[in-house]
Amino acid sequence: MFVQSREFCSQTSGNRVYEENSMKSSNELRTMLRGIDRKSYPAYKALAGAYQFGSYILVIDHVQGDPFASPSSVHVEIPWKVSGFAENLRDRVCKRVALQDHLTRLFYAQTERFSFQTKGSGKSGLISISRCGQEVLERSACEISRDTITVRFHVGFPAFGRTIDAGGLEKILFEFLPKAVEKSFVAKNLDRRAVQEAVWMAEDQEELRRQLRERKLAAFVANGAILPRKSGVSDQPMKDSVPFLSPKSMEASFVLPHHGEIRGMAVPEGITLIVGGGYHGKSTLLSALQMGVYNHIAGDGREFVLADDTAVKLRAEEGRSIKNTDISLFINDLPNRKDTRSFSTTDASGSTSQAAGVVEGIEAGTRLFLIDEDTSATNFMVRDDFMQQVISREKEPITPFLERARDLYEKAGISTILVAGSSGAFFYIADQIIQMDCYRPVDITNRVKALCKEHKAPRTEAPGFVLPEFTVAYGKETSGAVRTMSDAKGMGEGEAGSGYMQGHSEKSGRSVDVAQERGGKRGHGAGRTQERSKVKIFGKDSFSLDRETVDLRYVEQLADSEQTAALAYLTRYALEQLADGKRTLCQIAKELETQYAAKGWNHLTGSYVPGGLARPRIQEVFAALNRYRG
Repeated sequence: MFVQSREFCSQTSGNRVYEENSMKSSNELRTMLRGIDRKSYPAYKALAGAYQFGSYILVIDHVQGDPFASPSSVHVEIPWKVSGFAENLRDRVCKRVALQDHLTRLFYAQTERFSFQTKGSGKSGLISISRCGQEVLERSACEISRDTITVRFHVGFPAFGRTIDAGGLEKILFEFLPKAVEKSFVAKNLDRRAVQEAVWMAEDQEELRRQLRERKLAAFVANGAILPRKSGVSDQPMKDSVPFLSPKSMEASFVLPHHGEIRGMAVPEGITLIVGGGYHGKSTLLSALQMGVYNHIAGDGREFVLADDTAVKLRAEEGRSIKNTDISLFINDLPNRKDTRSFSTTDASGSTSQAAGVVEGIEAGTRLFLIDEDTSATNFMVRDDFMQQVISREKEPITPFLERARDLYEKAGISTILVAGSSGAFFYIADQIIQMDCYRPVDITNRVKALCKEHKAPRTEAPGFVLPEFTVAYGKETSGAVRTMSDAKGMGEGEAGSGYMQGHSEKSGRSVDVAQERGGKRGHGAGRTQERSKVKIFGKDSFSLDRETVDLRYVEQLADSEQTAALAYLTRYALEQLADGKRTLCQIAKELETQYAAKGWNHLTGSYVPGGLARPRIQEVFAALNRYRG
């Protein structure tokens, strides 16, 4: 059990500071519990506050309204010195995030043992923390600061009907929780080898990403990797699947600090095609690459399947909202003479949505597009010669992606990895062609290039390649109804390689103005506190602010519903506090990064930081803001 530590009575957690004169002891909490036993459930709310428990602090942030409501939010703060972990486990961002992830998984295993051991109505006895998937994400569930490990989780305060069961909560807080904390966050009680290996894995992955950038490679798939997943609803590796083996012509070797030498298929920058018969593994390879923007845990099979961490998966999204987006690179001369340099619609077609996706990806700083022909709009991707003879180019407003892909790489530095199955037109512009044959990759570049010489080449370039400038304002300027972040204090610099802002370009972007559209009813202005938008999360697919739903079903690189939850809070903060009609979208995204770097989640979420948030990439932040219809 933990030893009493008086020096920890004044510790910080983000913006929160606990002083000795305001903190209660664990004995006071026990007395309060016994005093409200058998009372009506709302009496639990008197427990909110901080309590000294031996060498850690227990904080009850929010108490649920009744036993059937969302469980209460609780967090524990453990001094770094008490945890006993070595400093070299957190001296880099990637190592710190890996350690946080590993500790969260350990605490989850402990809470599974104790959850619902206390019986009662509704969610009585629940103890839960984030359930981590195969990806290693930076989560609010566990944060390591300079002095403290903060663990956020949920507890269902016990009741019979709506009558308080104080004895049940006492058992959770005084018996179950100390055991779970001790077995999850004290180094001497853990498998130190497992902890070390989790951190080493992250360090190896980060080094491999560095070497890929150095060698101008867009992606890498290690020999022996397991790409297929267990099922459509399980991200676990498929048993007895075919291990990946690189073609010799594409094989490259890397030396990593802990793993040593690793070999596998290196995909160079440029345009790469993935072809092959149906069910031979084309989409499986692309799916592995699209999630290769994240690090993975050991045993996943994709530990060393990496793509450029700014990569964006493109697809058609019929019915999505588009606002003030310059899609003239792909769509011009509409019959209704609508200006495509500042295009808006509430119900985009497949081709229009995919054109907007490309432009928004450029705005978000991507260096790699991932495309599957199966989920793309055919007329956006390619137009064959026969169709061009029937419908002249002067009558077709769409410039297909085929005719822009080469310029995107040569003039903008954006590579493409494309799964193609129905059109051979892309062979003529490809730098590398990979055939998937029974889940085995074969380099067929030379053979296909020889065949291309025997056939008439389609038109593969279009004039007038000009990248959008992203300067179109989203709304009108306001007279200060929304407080801008220039008024805020304590702004800091973003940490290099800190996750969700990697690859961000600060050049320019679109301005967003929610205050004008909502009459300035949100945010903080002129010294008055105003109502905040209500946030609701609908799994990984969407979230809502008040009654406005942001549809993220086709943002396929979201790995976890907790990233969606984080996007909801980030979007709300951006709309209420940053969208003043003067900032561009890129500036707003950069401001979010700055605020997170300076204060973590505390400044972005409100009165307390909920568990159940995972940091998204900057590309998904752009995606959420671009899909907001308000």
